[in-house]
Amino acid sequence: MDEKDIRILKAAAAAGTDSAVAIHEHTGIPKSTVHYRLKQLREEGVVKNDLLEVDLSKIGLEIAIISEVYAEFGEGYHDDVGEKLANIEGVNQVYFTMGDTDFVLVAHATSRKMVETLVEEYESIDEVTRTSSKFVITTVKNETYPVNDFEVDTLVDALTDEDSS
Repeated sequence: MDEKDIRILKAAAAAGTDSAVAIHEHTGIPKSTVHYRLKQLREEGVVKNDLLEVDLSKIGLEIAIISEVYAEFGEGYHDDVGEKLANIEGVNQVYFTMGDTDFVLVAHATSRKMVETLVEEYESIDEVTRTSSKFVITTVKNETYPVNDFEVDTLVDALTDEDSS
């Protein structure tokens, strides 16, 4: 992989499409090059399907980190601290939670040094009082599209109002 491949993957993810035209408009990379590179990325197994699900281990982001972040309570702190955490490079998901933990974060990194840098950035936020981070040893399940976790009948029952017909 090179910079063009990464730019193409990033633009595709941002646009939510593998359209060569949309990626070209975002990156300026010629449409024919985008089409060729996407074909290569699919053949190499980096792109798993037409939805551009990326195998993070193939691009070097194979260390998954789950962190609990504790923050000082204050008016609107969940929005303020949550936004600061979400803006840290490498953080993929930020959840404001109920219970003892204020936030749960998911991040991906290339090395232990990158993990250390992430944790230092969490702790540099004034309102953060402490953190607890874990390395993922084995991913048992990682469903990108949660709708796939339900049977069709369950979703129909839960998401439609049959009384209104």
